[in-house]
Amino acid sequence: MPAVSNPALAPTLLEARGLTKNYGSFRAVHGVDFDIPDNCFVTILGPSGCGKTTILRMIGGFESITAGSLVVATPLFLLNFALQQDWPDTIATTTALSIVYLAILGSAIGFPLYVSQALSVTLYAFGLAESLKFVWPAVPVSFAASVIIIAVAMLSFRGASFALRTQLPVMALIALSLLAFASGAVTGPAIQSSSDIAATFTPAGFWVVFAVFFPAVTGIMAGLSMSGDLADPRHSIPRGSVAATLVGLVVYLAVPVLLSVSADVASLNNDPLIWTRIALFGPWLVLPGLWGAIFSSAVGSMLAAPRTLQALAKDRLVPHRLAGPAESGAEPKLGMIITLVLSLAAVFLGDLNTVATVATMFFLSVYGTVNLVSALEYLSGNPSWRPTLNIHWALSLLGGVGCFGVMLLIHWPATVFAVTVELAIWLFLKSRVRKDAWGDVWRDLYEALICWTLVKLNRRPMTARNWRPHLLVFVSNVEKRLDLVRFGVWFAENRGVVSICELYQGDILELDVDVVAREQEINAVLKSHGIVAFGDVNIVQDLERGVLAVAQSNGIAGMASNTVLVGWPDDLSRLVRFLRVIPPLKHLNQSLIIGKTNPLATFREGQIQQIDVWWGGLKRNGDLMLLLAYLLTRNPEWRHARIRIMSIASNELMKGQTERFLAQLIPEIRIDANVEMILKDEADSVVDIMHRESATADVVLLGLATPKQGDEEAYAERLAELAAGFQNCFFVHNGSLFLGDLVTPEQVE
Repeated sequence: MPAVSNPALAPTLLEARGLTKNYGSFRAVHGVDFDIPDNCFVTILGPSGCGKTTILRMIGGFESITAGSLVVATPLFLLNFALQQDWPDTIATTTALSIVYLAILGSAIGFPLYVSQALSVTLYAFGLAESLKFVWPAVPVSFAASVIIIAVAMLSFRGASFALRTQLPVMALIALSLLAFASGAVTGPAIQSSSDIAATFTPAGFWVVFAVFFPAVTGIMAGLSMSGDLADPRHSIPRGSVAATLVGLVVYLAVPVLLSVSADVASLNNDPLIWTRIALFGPWLVLPGLWGAIFSSAVGSMLAAPRTLQALAKDRLVPHRLAGPAESGAEPKLGMIITLVLSLAAVFLGDLNTVATVATMFFLSVYGTVNLVSALEYLSGNPSWRPTLNIHWALSLLGGVGCFGVMLLIHWPATVFAVTVELAIWLFLKSRVRKDAWGDVWRDLYEALICWTLVKLNRRPMTARNWRPHLLVFVSNVEKRLDLVRFGVWFAENRGVVSICELYQGDILELDVDVVAREQEINAVLKSHGIVAFGDVNIVQDLERGVLAVAQSNGIAGMASNTVLVGWPDDLSRLVRFLRVIPPLKHLNQSLIIGKTNPLATFREGQIQQIDVWWGGLKRNGDLMLLLAYLLTRNPEWRHARIRIMSIASNELMKGQTERFLAQLIPEIRIDANVEMILKDEADSVVDIMHRESATADVVLLGLATPKQGDEEAYAERLAELAAGFQNCFFVHNGSLFLGDLVTPEQVE
């Protein structure tokens, strides 16, 4: 997009006035005014945490506007057509999933195309052989077809340029044949049936005839197959395909009309050589044109099939030697030999009708997949999808569905077989596809579905009932802190998004850190250990501000992080700094978990573990601790774990009240847990009681209070004293919107 020389004279694209965004009591953006002229580049600058990302989210529609206005003068096509529709959720989801299922055939489209082209050679050879029987009845059809295939292959071996030059006289013969037929149909008398004409065939159903006829119109794909030999394929293929379609349409519609006016129904049914009786000069002009057309089609298929195989070889989907010589325009000799062998083998299928049906199934699967992929590319909003000839996605989708529907009508078992073959090919090629070379429609589809989902998700308010932890796990080194990472994934229990972030403190221009390479390394480590999470690397100037900045920017819309997990620090000063982020995180409605884990601890499926939750009340982080304990038990490694809710009472009255409350709460929230109340003796300290009761527990969950400003260091010392007596412990602070509500049933107060 070119920049405007004088932005003041450019029309306004976007206008913001008093733009404001609040998160609870925290104001992230306050009364921002700006204009964005058309065809201009605009940069938003500011310190970390000033609201840059929030402004962009409001512009993109992923965040609601608290106050002010945002006026778009020129439509911003930030979302594709599919996302702009007000479809019911069920319909949209079902449609998307159906498209996904069919789209997986796209990566294997080259193989069915090649097979159908090779079978076309056999098909045309059979057609020519059967037409020769009218002149030489004694010649076996299979033998004649084999000879024709070999002749076609020998001609093609001379090269594409030579073979294509031979098409010129053939085209002349075809034109002369059609002219003779049309002249005879218009000027000659109508042919009436006579009793001496015997029926030569039994009429078949429409779809049977369609299957036999369909390969006759597949010549429109010849330009695509020969694209490597074209000087300007980008323009030649669309023009040639459209021209071939129009010419074929005119010819194929004109022929039955002329037949209907030149002969009665009985003659058309009983005389396969009715053309020779209608045309001027009888068979002398018709048969050469017929033979020339069939032979020309066979040559075209013999030229096209090896080049399809050549393209597959260049993309490393088949052995690279099949690509032939490296020089441009080189003939794929080995591919021609393979095509010759396959075409000859197909002769054993028996007859023209069988070969035509098989070829039709593969051709239709190819056309259907091409149409579906085209529709998907448009719906996904892929900016690299820029075809010369633009077809509306709905028409492409209709064409794709129609192709597979026709396949089912022709022969449903063959349809299942063809789709199964393509699925098997796709599964085989899945690991070998060079997505970097041509892109991946799957990625485009995923992005479109994610955008659509995020828009829908952002429009639905979150409640305590559908709150789930989206964890942002901060580690200094992933390889060394896999124990903490695993707990983060366990707490999410595949119900939330987990991001693993490494923070590097310093200047981004001075630190020798390759962010992209390190993120790839992190993701590789996570994948190798079977951990489903997203790796992230951030360079920050300050630890506290860095944690807050990343926490604000991580995720998007309804999938933004809402819980921060940090590991136990090596020194008390870092723990103090973690405690200082509790108030600002609370303003962002984000929770904080500080975890002390034992890297040597092992947790295996089937093992019985103990999880202790030290209860301080619903509004003192008890709800989030119970929820985390429950989510922990939903993982295979913790499926047999026992949850104990521990509480300390200073007197019998407090002990009884807490027992009654928990006895009512636990059945209602449907969490299998045992309650153990401890009556505190004056000689015992709270720390000693916790250490004694939970010394053997595999995981201990404790509440994390918000220390008063200036008391962080003293509070950190108490936490360190408490954590020293446990194997794995997590201090939990609920900073979500639903403090005290995450596990609370309505009838329990």
